[in-house]
Amino acid sequence: MDTDMTSITAGETTPALLEETIGANFERTVATYGEREALVEVATGRRWTYAELDRDVDVLAIALLRSGITKGDRVAIWAPNCAEWTLTQFATAKIGAILVNVNPAYRTHELAFVLNQSGAKLLVSATEFKGSDYRAMVEEVRTETALQQVLFIGTPEWTDFNVSDPGVTLLDLLDYSLEPDDAINIQYTSGTTGFPKGATLSHRNILNNGFFVTELINFSEQDRLCIPVPFYHCFGMVMGNLGCTTHGATMVIPAPGFDPVTTLQAIQDERCTGVYGVPTMFIAMQNAPGFADVDLSTLRTGIMAGSPCPVEVMKRCISEMNMAEVSIAYGMTETSPVSTQTRSDDDLDRRTATIGRVHPHVEVKVVDPLTGETLPRGETGEFCTRGYSVMLGYWDDEEKTREAIDEDGWMHTGDLAVMREDGYCAIVGRIKDMVIRGGENIYPREIEEFLFTHPDIEDVQVIGVPDEKYGEELCAWLRMRAGTEPLDAAAVKAFATGKLAHYKIPRYIVIADEFPMTVTGKIRKVEMREESARRLGLS
Repeated sequence: MDTDMTSITAGETTPALLEETIGANFERTVATYGEREALVEVATGRRWTYAELDRDVDVLAIALLRSGITKGDRVAIWAPNCAEWTLTQFATAKIGAILVNVNPAYRTHELAFVLNQSGAKLLVSATEFKGSDYRAMVEEVRTETALQQVLFIGTPEWTDFNVSDPGVTLLDLLDYSLEPDDAINIQYTSGTTGFPKGATLSHRNILNNGFFVTELINFSEQDRLCIPVPFYHCFGMVMGNLGCTTHGATMVIPAPGFDPVTTLQAIQDERCTGVYGVPTMFIAMQNAPGFADVDLSTLRTGIMAGSPCPVEVMKRCISEMNMAEVSIAYGMTETSPVSTQTRSDDDLDRRTATIGRVHPHVEVKVVDPLTGETLPRGETGEFCTRGYSVMLGYWDDEEKTREAIDEDGWMHTGDLAVMREDGYCAIVGRIKDMVIRGGENIYPREIEEFLFTHPDIEDVQVIGVPDEKYGEELCAWLRMRAGTEPLDAAAVKAFATGKLAHYKIPRYIVIADEFPMTVTGKIRKVEMREESARRLGLS
């Protein structure tokens, strides 16, 4: 046990950090494990060895260079999980273009914002997903953006773009050098003040985080990882893809979006040794029809993150899914993402009551949110982290960056935590009013600002209320303008559909003449949550 009883602790320093770019690391893996299987896309049956994947990544990288994309240019990708997502991730990394991840659930309002804010020159997009016509949405916003080119995956234009030239290598065309600290990825994380902020991450940030996350679950080239979590998020592209490629392991894409039956089938058919998910995904798999008949004997590990894991779910992961070495991870996009993780030999208590202990090459501490003073273990305060994993900053927003990262390099997460005597941490709440719905972080302010645009709404407050399936659901309190009819949930949904991602549309509506306030005029969201739960009959 760590004898220091202040809540500041540092992680292991071995093995050493990877001081190389994503492209260099990938090529090192290709040189070592070229004939091993690198990528499997279950839906289409396509497969690549590491040598084949490297070849196709280079074809795309050369095509991007020839289209005018160079180091530092932003290339956005708006698609569900597919092989082309992975190809684009590594092709942009090899040429030093900055990949801008766009959430597949985004609608025109959000798409236009991220394309503009990032200054993306090229967009790689799906044609459609879950009934959404991406082509039409891109067409709707294209004139408002700086986009010079759009490539739709799986179309003749995509095929024509990816034409190999046998006489040309990527090295022939790269006339500049890349460094590990170069920006390589922008991931949009919902802001507390309206629109999302673009967390800007370097090769060093995400390459190392992917490596150490999978080091802690004992990954090797023998492992095959089922990745049902989205690539647009760090969970998929960093902990999943980079976790695999840094070890020569196999990436298995079970489906474009999560489906419990398809995921279980992929684990069985592809003999996967690991699977990732948020708790709701594991719950869905464990309750899927035919679960008991699926052969999960090859599984040994995986990672659960996004929200706390219920004890019974963890017990079933170990006893019925064969995941004796399953790990819990905690972090945020701004920290590449993981800061703490349980170890493969941790007991049930640590895997369910905590978010693990500090990651290698990282420091964490718990501070008084008002004074910034480091607190003793056992006391509640704000969780802060420092080290290689902290983002470069928010894209084109120095003010927000300074608010998040202090002068000593500590990232202030906004999460309230307790560090136990053994150095393991537990998250107990959030300083601000972020809602976590099924692993998706939702900031009410963005939704409030959108609902303010409805002509009949005078005032609005959005809060999280308890939900059995997702942990939390959204509830909007509305004050209606005089002489207007009260809106119900269906009317609000109709207004927001196509403009807000589905998970940001409030499920519940409370009509009120006034909102609970403090004497200084601040909204009392705690009181609103309690009142909402009472009115709606939610425990």
